Amino acid sequence: MTHQTILKMGDPRLLRIAQAVTQFDTDELHLLITDMLDTMLAADGAGLAAPQIGVDLQVVIFGSNARNPRYPDAPLVPKTVLINPVITPLPPSDGGVTALEVEDWEGCLSVPGLRAMVPRFSRIRYTGFDQYGDPIDRTVEGFHARVVQHECDHLIGKLYPMRVRDFSRFGFTDVLFPGLDAPQDD
Repeated sequence: MTHQTILKMGDPRLLRIAQAVTQFDTDELHLLITDMLDTMLAADGAGLAAPQIGVDLQVVIFGSNARNPRYPDAPLVPKTVLINPVITPLPPSDGGVTALEVEDWEGCLSVPGLRAMVPRFSRIRYTGFDQYGDPIDRTVEGFHARVVQHECDHLIGKLYPMRVRDFSRFGFTDVLFPGLDAPQDD
């Protein structure tokens, strides 16, 4: 297992725009994905983007085949490698006509110890490729949609505090949730 150092907010490498992957199914890409998975698992993360370990490529991983101890009430999100993603906000599945944003608590492995209420689209379609170059096309909602949007933000140099609208709901996890075993960071 090789886990990498996760960059923290303030490191200028987190603000760069990641480059598209142009070659799939290479030894280098497989090694990057293995390192990312090892790093995410070691940190109990729900997801990780390549820029978080200093690699400027449009690669994100997220999900698990088991419950995450930091998100015990969250539904399972399938373990996914998503490369060169495109996100399209969708209206709710109940027949609404415009995409809706909902707020929920988020954290980030690059912003340790802090949480905030962050608006995200409640339902999205995401497309991209896996590490072999096979297409991925999914429509998701809820926690799954939130995780994908959070990780893909890293590919455009955004950290979740840049999306916070109400800073009265942003702070240290142990202060916001005293005595609770609240979820930590994504």
